[in-house]
Amino acid sequence: MAVLALASALSATPLAAPLTAQDAPPAIQREFRGVWVASVANIDWPSRPGLSAWQQQTELLAILDRVKALRMNAVLLQVRPAGDAMYASTLEPWSAYLTGVEGRAPEPWYDPLQFAVREAHARGLELHAWFNPYRARHPTATGPHGRTHLSVTHPEWVHTYGTYTWMDPGEPGVLEHSLRVVLDVVRRYDVDGIHVDDYFYPYPIAGPDSSEVPFPDSASYARYRARGGTLDRSDWRRHNVDEFVRLLYRRTKALKPWVKVGISPFGIWRPGYPASIQGFDAYEKLAGDSKKWINEGWVDYFTPQLYWPIAQTAQSYPVLLDWWLGENTKGRHMWVGHSASRAAAGTFKRDELNAQIRITRETAQRDSARLRATGDVHFSMKALMPSPDDSLGQRPAPHLLRELYTQDALVPASPWLGRVRPAAPTARLQRDATSREWVLRLTAGARARWHTVRVQNGATWQAQVLPASQTAVVVGSAELAEAPVVWVSAVDRNGNESSARRVLMPRGAR
Repeated sequence: MAVLALASALSATPLAAPLTAQDAPPAIQREFRGVWVASVANIDWPSRPGLSAWQQQTELLAILDRVKALRMNAVLLQVRPAGDAMYASTLEPWSAYLTGVEGRAPEPWYDPLQFAVREAHARGLELHAWFNPYRARHPTATGPHGRTHLSVTHPEWVHTYGTYTWMDPGEPGVLEHSLRVVLDVVRRYDVDGIHVDDYFYPYPIAGPDSSEVPFPDSASYARYRARGGTLDRSDWRRHNVDEFVRLLYRRTKALKPWVKVGISPFGIWRPGYPASIQGFDAYEKLAGDSKKWINEGWVDYFTPQLYWPIAQTAQSYPVLLDWWLGENTKGRHMWVGHSASRAAAGTFKRDELNAQIRITRETAQRDSARLRATGDVHFSMKALMPSPDDSLGQRPAPHLLRELYTQDALVPASPWLGRVRPAAPTARLQRDATSREWVLRLTAGARARWHTVRVQNGATWQAQVLPASQTAVVVGSAELAEAPVVWVSAVDRNGNESSARRVLMPRGAR
């Protein structure tokens, strides 16, 4: 039955009862379940450059429908892969990954980010806009840059580094430009979050003699010293990135305090932290002092990329997770980054990914809020899409759905962004006159972003999280003689939940 066609069949007067301790339904699980949707190199979306607007939209809708079907609740959509835009921008050119030619708009014209936000919200999903702050060109790019690309408007701020080109984070103009790009999206789009990945200074490349090729920022460093700067080059680089992160958080909150800011750094801060950990030194090589960002509370959520198995001692998932939680001094969200791609490829054992999520959930039971991890983000969407080629049963999505994502979950609340609870929704329950199904009709209050619906079936409960824009949902079959037990609540965009209320049948209504 089409939900939107139910209005004429529902004419009962709403009646609700307050929650009591004796008959309270179970709380809905709080867990961030996100997925990265990468546009660079057409990893996830769109599948190739140059598709028509209708083809792009069809592919994106299939992704959003899949996320919803997997009972996940957030999409991190890459909107700035390399100084370009997957949305309508006056600051940077249309991405060639979208249209095949940098600077060319989709045909027929539409705004992909506006479309993505609308369709994600219609499914009850959060949409986070994902940015790369400094990459200017990826090796997969072809053709010339558009006229508004930074390498054209300010070529002195952009350097070739191996097969990439990179904006120089030491140039004050680069800092302001990248901030302006992100804040333009915050201002113009109803995004739930903005997200930055681990590419700050570029990953080092090796020269012909296998030695590390230095990043060519000698000129910008010399100008810094000429202005009276005293930091050595490594500390200066980290300061440049720190300023981007600090200002990104502060200016986002000045515009829209409810928009969450998240970063997904490389999963190791430095080798030796903690003592058993070995590997890449992102602090030195990427100039990413990610420990500082979480210590200072310059994020609302932190997503360290812990892409290694549990048993891999030098980069053990639980060891690294506990270390990061210990650094979460401001009690921000810890939503861990996982490699669903490695699970799908068979690099991980079949149960590795689910075992890691179980470890995440175990930390969520701890007494101290700051020592809890309350969600997971998967890289990337391609690994979670249906695939006929899975003879070994390795694809992660069926195992997630069957073993872990068995019920809907609410995004955890962010009390530092606001604690005021919304009003409970107006709700009414009646049989549809035609189908005889039991239908719940909901009317949202002003601050509701989602509604929760909990239905009792014998000794079990089924929970659903619905967008507040959805006005009706079937909660019982025609074979059910008596009205089902139904409880509802409203949730605002900061995750605050109203009191739960039981929906009762009006006297004489059948």
